[in-house]
Amino acid sequence: MIYLVALGALFALAANSVLIRLAVVDYGADPAAFAVLRVATGAVVLMTMALLQKRGAWPTKARSFAGALCLAGYIVGFSLAYRTLDAGFGALLLFGWVQITIFATVVVRGNRPSVFQWIGAIVAFFGLVWLLKPSSDLGSVPVIDLMLMSFAGVSWGFYTLLGRGAGDPVRVNAMSFALCLLFVLPLLMVGNGALSGPALMLAMVSGGITSGLGYALWYRIVAVIDPALAGVGQLMVPVLASLGGLVWINEPITVQWLIGAALVLGGIGLSIAPQIIAKRRL
Repeated sequence: MIYLVALGALFALAANSVLIRLAVVDYGADPAAFAVLRVATGAVVLMTMALLQKRGAWPTKARSFAGALCLAGYIVGFSLAYRTLDAGFGALLLFGWVQITIFATVVVRGNRPSVFQWIGAIVAFFGLVWLLKPSSDLGSVPVIDLMLMSFAGVSWGFYTLLGRGAGDPVRVNAMSFALCLLFVLPLLMVGNGALSGPALMLAMVSGGITSGLGYALWYRIVAVIDPALAGVGQLMVPVLASLGGLVWINEPITVQWLIGAALVLGGIGLSIAPQIIAKRRL
């Protein structure tokens, strides 16, 4: 059951990529304005839910500030980097750094991943490389945007790790989104502020549902699964986003995509197989 819930959370994370692409490419939205409205809507939805449920403890000030900084680092880096980065290479860079960040932190803390997790992570990562082979000339990409997307990946990796033992997922994310809004408002100074009616609706759906509720659900999952597995599992997000592109943006499915997706899913399956087998023996 836990893996089905995790899959639902990953679908929500992947949906954000589809929604922002629809808004920016099809409806001409300003990425900066989209990002700010996304965070603002997420803050409103989560704060409303947190106040209505009347249970659970609010996170500490230190935890809230750390979460807001990590979330802002992800939002700002992600939004600005896509000014020049190819979509496929941007996703590869982002989730590559997410996995590296989580695995490095796990190792430093002394909680070493199992052999199956190492092998599964390597297989899944190379599957992602194959799936999202850069289609653009990297020599023409500004170094600053490569650094921004890398920073976004590291930030999201730490935001994921902060979910372990953080407390009530709704209240923790509500505080992170509320404080994060203060950090992302300066994004409005680098954009043109364009948001058509459809783009505005997509930004609100992304903020309130696939980001706000999606992140709260992801925190509920991260609290009970192995952190290394959380890193490997997120490599599925670009695969799910590609499926969303097929359905909503009519992007083609190629042999390259099928091979890459098979490697990613196979690597994730290899990482979780020992845990599934152990539970069945109990």
